[in-house]
Amino acid sequence: MFSPDDTIVAIATPPGRGGIGVVRVSGPGAGAIAEALTGRRGFEPRHATLATVTDSRHEAIDRAIVTLFPAPHSYTGEDVVEVSAHGSPIVLEAIVAAAQSAGARLANPGEFTLRAYLHGRVDLVQAEAVAELVDAVTPLQARLAFDQLEGTLTSRLERMDQTLLDLIARLEASLDFPDEGYHFITPAETAAALEAILASLGGLLRDAARGRMIREGLTVAILGRPNVGKSSLFNSLVGAARAIVTDVPGTTRDLVSERVDLEGVPVTLVDTAGLRDAAENAIEAEGVARARKARDVADAVIVVLDRSQPLTRDDRAILDETIARRRVVVANKSDLPEVWSAPEQDAHEVSAATGAGIAGLRGAIVRAAGGDILRDRAPIANLRHAALLEDARAAVSRARASAAASIPEEFVLADLHEARGYFDEISGARPRDEVLTAIFDRFCIGK
Repeated sequence: MFSPDDTIVAIATPPGRGGIGVVRVSGPGAGAIAEALTGRRGFEPRHATLATVTDSRHEAIDRAIVTLFPAPHSYTGEDVVEVSAHGSPIVLEAIVAAAQSAGARLANPGEFTLRAYLHGRVDLVQAEAVAELVDAVTPLQARLAFDQLEGTLTSRLERMDQTLLDLIARLEASLDFPDEGYHFITPAETAAALEAILASLGGLLRDAARGRMIREGLTVAILGRPNVGKSSLFNSLVGAARAIVTDVPGTTRDLVSERVDLEGVPVTLVDTAGLRDAAENAIEAEGVARARKARDVADAVIVVLDRSQPLTRDDRAILDETIARRRVVVANKSDLPEVWSAPEQDAHEVSAATGAGIAGLRGAIVRAAGGDILRDRAPIANLRHAALLEDARAAVSRARASAAASIPEEFVLADLHEARGYFDEISGARPRDEVLTAIFDRFCIGK
């Protein structure tokens, strides 16, 4: 694990050129390092001060804004100094080197947030949310991470934990007076309280799948026979000419994929070779085989039909093969005279050539893949949290069964203490070093 006792420094802004770059220093020596960098004596807390930053030879590096955040009212809970300089990588690296010469150590990935956690500024759920907010690539991912940072999951766990603590106290009080026959809670009352907790845990775990969809994204394969406009539709959804489009059947031979934002959900679209039984050569046959593999592993499929041509045997075979899958049927080429109508196949009418109907199709794809995930905010999206909540639910379920069967309090208590332990692992109240290392190693340097 990292040492929390020394002073660390890192660039806190992304690599590359920019108008402003920030160097962050945290630790007991942060104030002294700021004085060494600027030659000034003392900084007013939370007051931006214009100063000349110099290196160890007292040669000027840049004119910068220096701000001191004294402990405990800072991001890390320690003394923190932030130096806002011009965003040249050379300038920022020189400031970091000067801070190191003054006694700071280069920070490890996630070390600033780790210190915030160790000093009680955030719990472990919120610390993980910091990394997820930094990594967010869609507005929905950012909103989900910010909810966690605001303590949405933590507050729900605290309510359940408080109920468990109350039950434990009453059950243990009953154990303290066995001969007197005092019972501070009946088995039926215990079972009813635990049933309510199980319902809450079940709701959290049902939402976890929705949250993971937002966090991790979906894979959607575009299927159809040759020349129905799959690649044109792919390019239209992507917003760029990524796939080759020609009038020659079988142009697409390999899988072409692109990550896009659909309704706030990151979706990997996969354009596939045209599906037909009579492949003309070995290369097309391999493309068809890969298309079928993509169909089998995708979270959902888009079946593209040509509305301007009669449905073929290959069209109907693809519809039959995907009937049990999460899918969206698309009636493409709505800009041409229709041979059959979209309602006949419960299809979304679009024109990949003109863009008509594409906006509505985006939402339909997301709904087909996982339901209306935009209806509510999913409280959890983290696999570690979901796994621990499953363990907690199993422990509470055993306790409820024991209480319902009037099994002695000792057995109920053992399971309730176990469930609280899982809650503590989620929040970080009882952390394991290997868990902390795995979490904070994924952070970027400077955060």
